Amino acid sequence: MQNRPEKLINDGVRLDGRGPDEIRPIKIEAGVLNRADGSCYIEWGGNKVLAAVYGPREAHPRHLQDSRKAIIKYRYNMASFSVEDRKRPGPDRRSVEISKVSREALAPVLMLEYFPRSSIDIFVEILQADAGTRTTGITAASVALADAGIPMKNLVSAISVGKADGEVILDLIREEDNYGEADMPVAMITETGDITLLQMDGNLTGEEFIKALNFAKKGCESVYKLQRRSLIEKYEKSCSD
Repeated sequence: MQNRPEKLINDGVRLDGRGPDEIRPIKIEAGVLNRADGSCYIEWGGNKVLAAVYGPREAHPRHLQDSRKAIIKYRYNMASFSVEDRKRPGPDRRSVEISKVSREALAPVLMLEYFPRSSIDIFVEILQADAGTRTTGITAASVALADAGIPMKNLVSAISVGKADGEVILDLIREEDNYGEADMPVAMITETGDITLLQMDGNLTGEEFIKALNFAKKGCESVYKLQRRSLIEKYEKSCSD
């Protein structure tokens, strides 16, 4: 791990030149994998994430089937080359936990009752990591689900908020994640404001928590516009071909 910077925020300016409530550059592309039913590639700051969706298809093994609705399988995986210190291949406790909370973050918008005894399989691969990979993965998975034509009530957008050098900040980078006082990933249905994921590592006062939620809502609104734009661009291109 690199040495801690002397200051994470200097006169309101963060290490990467952003203000407290600014997000990193984001590029979202839908439909990047021909063999998946739906897919999405995101570059978000230093993160590079690929999401693929397969299904609805018959759930296997059969004892997992639910006669009332489809089940969701979500697999979050960090490639061994995605971080500076090479990661051991395969699932670990962190990947299992992120897979679980990410699946639960997406479930409220999916109309699973349309596909009883089926499975919707979501694979999220972190190709390059730079803080905020779980929120980037949820954002990519939401676009991939829409690209697959899965009936959805809306898209889910996600972003991280936190605190560094005593100041509430939006969309943390690695140094802020490692050395800041708090990290709070948030996922929400932006148009309704319903929160589908909220976790916190660290401490925020009540006032800071409200400010962080307001930052998260602002950030998710920006992310949502980019998610919609990526889907529109994909189908505009399909119609013109």
